[in-house]
Amino acid sequence: MSPNGSDRSPRRPMRRKLLQALTAGLVLATATGCTYEDFPRLGMPTPTTEEAPRILSLWQGSWAAALATGVLVWGLILWSCFFHRRSRTKVEVPPQTRYNLPIEALYTMVPLVIVSVLFYFTARDESELLSLKKNPDVTVNVVGFQWSWCFNYVEDVAGSTGDAKTSEELSAIPDRFKKEFPANAGGTYDCGTPGTRNPQTNNPGPTLWLPKGKTVRFVLTSRDVIHSFWVVPFLMKQDVIPGHTNAFEVTPNKEGTFLGKCAELCGVDHSRMLFNVKVVSPERYEQHLQDLVKKGQTGYVPAGIAQTSHEKNRETNNL
Repeated sequence: MSPNGSDRSPRRPMRRKLLQALTAGLVLATATGCTYEDFPRLGMPTPTTEEAPRILSLWQGSWAAALATGVLVWGLILWSCFFHRRSRTKVEVPPQTRYNLPIEALYTMVPLVIVSVLFYFTARDESELLSLKKNPDVTVNVVGFQWSWCFNYVEDVAGSTGDAKTSEELSAIPDRFKKEFPANAGGTYDCGTPGTRNPQTNNPGPTLWLPKGKTVRFVLTSRDVIHSFWVVPFLMKQDVIPGHTNAFEVTPNKEGTFLGKCAELCGVDHSRMLFNVKVVSPERYEQHLQDLVKKGQTGYVPAGIAQTSHEKNRETNNL
């Protein structure tokens, strides 16, 4: 009984606060607007390419490992706080442990094992995602610049004459990519400004058209500073670097119009570097290229800054 005659335990207010905190956490977790189908994706968008599930699986595994590690650490912290707190009746100093070799070996080896496992899966998936197949179905040169995007469709399109392999506008692209360009690819292009909008969705930025079910290779070049090409539901992004050409491939498997953006802080109007990706049937894609030719948008826009000497020295003959 307390000195004032009450039998209220001093720990009861603390338990009440803990219960309130747990209730608030439960409300926050269930009031986010996510359905039960969204929770396994951890808030990430629904994948729309054949490669995206691999990326999603890597994230899910990483988060599961992080959660397990967090629960273990939090559990040990709480266990130490509650079961080794100072006694109200005993005032002597508890036994002091200077070292414990088994425990020290444990907390040294366990992080090494965790990091090694994460490294293995990351390296495995990265190698697969960045591999380039021979003769992709579609090649698009994505050109980033302050503050929008241009898309060079490296295609043999009726009504457009020329050759992408010898085009002066594409001279910044290394030969190791050019040798995979289609023969007699006169090409066509589309460029945008921050004020450009998609006519169907009214979303800002230019629109990149892609055919469903076809392997698309993106060849990324920049005219000025580092940008980053990110199509959100592709779950894949890569830097667009001046003087260095990057590339990756995806195979879209869902039709629709998706959002894209620059994921690298590239200057004052970085937030306006938006674009759209419209995935359509192969027939509709070919028709769109013909529509660009009819508009007079034949050939290519300048790809960007030429590859620098030290980067050329790193190039190999193999893709």
